Amino acid sequence: MRGLFFRRAGSGIIGLSLLAAAVPTISMAEESASQGNVIYSSDFEDGDVSAFTNRGENDTTELSASTEAAASGTTSLLASGRSKEWNGPAFRLDVVCEPYTEYYVSAKIKGRYYTNAMLSFQYNDADGVTHYSNLVQNLSGSDWMSVENVKVSFTEDMTDVYVYFEGGTDDIFIDDFSVVEVPTVEIEKDIVSLKDAFANDFKIGTAITPSDLSSKPTMDLVEKHFSGSITVGNEMKPDSVLNHDACLAYVEETGDDTVPQISFSAAKPVLNYCQKNNIPVRVHTLVWHSQTPDWFFKEGYATDGEWVSSEKMLKRMENYIKAYFETLTELYPDVDFYACDVVNEAWTESGTPRDPGEQGSSGSAKSAWVQVFGDNSFIEPAFTYARKYAPEGCKLYYNDYNEYMDGKMNAIVAMAEDLKAKGLIDGIGMQSHLDARQSLDAAFPSVNMYNRALDTYAATGLDIQITELDATIPENSGDQYYDVQADYYKGIWDSILAHKDNISAVVLWGIADDASWRASQQPLLFGGDYMAKPAFYAITDGIEVTTKEPTTVPKTETTTIGDLPDVLFGDADCNESVNVNDVVVIMCYTADPDNNKLSAEAMNNADVFNRGDGVNSSDAVAVQKYLAKLINALPEV
Repeated sequence: MRGLFFRRAGSGIIGLSLLAAAVPTISMAEESASQGNVIYSSDFEDGDVSAFTNRGENDTTELSASTEAAASGTTSLLASGRSKEWNGPAFRLDVVCEPYTEYYVSAKIKGRYYTNAMLSFQYNDADGVTHYSNLVQNLSGSDWMSVENVKVSFTEDMTDVYVYFEGGTDDIFIDDFSVVEVPTVEIEKDIVSLKDAFANDFKIGTAITPSDLSSKPTMDLVEKHFSGSITVGNEMKPDSVLNHDACLAYVEETGDDTVPQISFSAAKPVLNYCQKNNIPVRVHTLVWHSQTPDWFFKEGYATDGEWVSSEKMLKRMENYIKAYFETLTELYPDVDFYACDVVNEAWTESGTPRDPGEQGSSGSAKSAWVQVFGDNSFIEPAFTYARKYAPEGCKLYYNDYNEYMDGKMNAIVAMAEDLKAKGLIDGIGMQSHLDARQSLDAAFPSVNMYNRALDTYAATGLDIQITELDATIPENSGDQYYDVQADYYKGIWDSILAHKDNISAVVLWGIADDASWRASQQPLLFGGDYMAKPAFYAITDGIEVTTKEPTTVPKTETTTIGDLPDVLFGDADCNESVNVNDVVVIMCYTADPDNNKLSAEAMNNADVFNRGDGVNSSDAVAVQKYLAKLINALPEV
């Protein structure tokens, strides 16, 4: 019988304030991660359910150990007395797990009569605002349902972090629950870098969310391939930025409901990463029918209020866009916000405005913007205000999907040409959510159709950015259609390259398949194992692997390293780049040189302070100062 196992994970995040005393802890964390360190595991056979709680004082759920049903053994956790769908058993992560570390959550769940549940995630941001997301939906069936290796993580800015089961109001049983640290994976370092391969053509970027920051292989891929541009996946959209409680408080204090209150707390972890690593950012998005709360369009910001007039909504829109840009640039004055999707997805495939209506809690295709304005007349004011308040150098885009379909394409072109004549728009964003399907003949859009859309948008004279590129294959088909996907990506990429003079950025919507919004259809260039797929090689075929020319200095007479090739100063792990891992390598060597030996090449690279006196902690400090931009070059003299 498996008993309860419960312990706090070792430290798994290294900052630039690393001290020698921290090195042994870091080494142990890396060792445990490679073995899949178990943080918590229970089959509840001992009757202990104390690691779980209900979801607060308004949650009527009662938790107990039960022998009525079990997926294994004889006992499970019973969540009874649930009166609301959101009621359910919750496990708090931030008291037993570490920030910036990925974990697998696994469990089995069963309803008393029928299973109808989902696994969800919640946390409070730095402003105390609670955020929710569904990790696994549609856990439906007449027997036990399994949740296996669902990735979760959190950043240091998040508190009260929980995973929990919800859905329906029936009693539910939980069994075989575990939280396990995700083992580390090394990416392929000997393949061409996408951002370097196409550096002379356009920026190569991707979209990430705060959870991605906890995945070492994900961020290694970002650094190697996609650091030409970052789009914050969800946390800069209106529902993340608009602060309802603050808006209500402002109205109560001032009586003015035209000055929306905003916060970038949800986006802070990603923006901090971009700031630290000097990565340009695409702002996505200001005005959108989806992921914009209905209360934003209601009198007094009341969820059940009357719709505001178009005149009042224009005041809100201007104040929102003004606050958005002014707050963003005040918080991050040295981040290059080089592009902004001002308006997103305003046209239907037939080229008409969306139907009016509420977005609702579950989302819909209807537009509250159209509800208030009656049509798409809100688009021009949005660009007018964005042009007025956007930071210098930030180009303004209209962004849409299915942008290659004639009705929508014609509407976008007519709108864009009108805005261009008024000096309000800089470019068009082609989302490019594509479908390779089972063959090139079945692919939608076809390569020819996509190329024609590029021709059409290029003819406007506006810039083009490919903003959310991915290309699916049939669901759960393994690698059966990888070759088709590769041929399709090749055709699409050739079309993009043929229009490179009109295209300033190509952004992949995600990094690896397992974290994609269309994960079951494997739409990206890297698989769930973080390895390059045939599609990657299809678009990089014939491109030589190149590395940066290393910075060199004449070897001094005092060097004891020997006659070695030119060095890349600071590259202690010899992976042809300088990052925080090199600090760790140097500190580990300094703390215990017998068990952390360095090659002659590594010693030569690591000797960056008072060069010639060997490798010591001063060299680690010098690399930290270089990464923090306190010095401009290595070695430090």
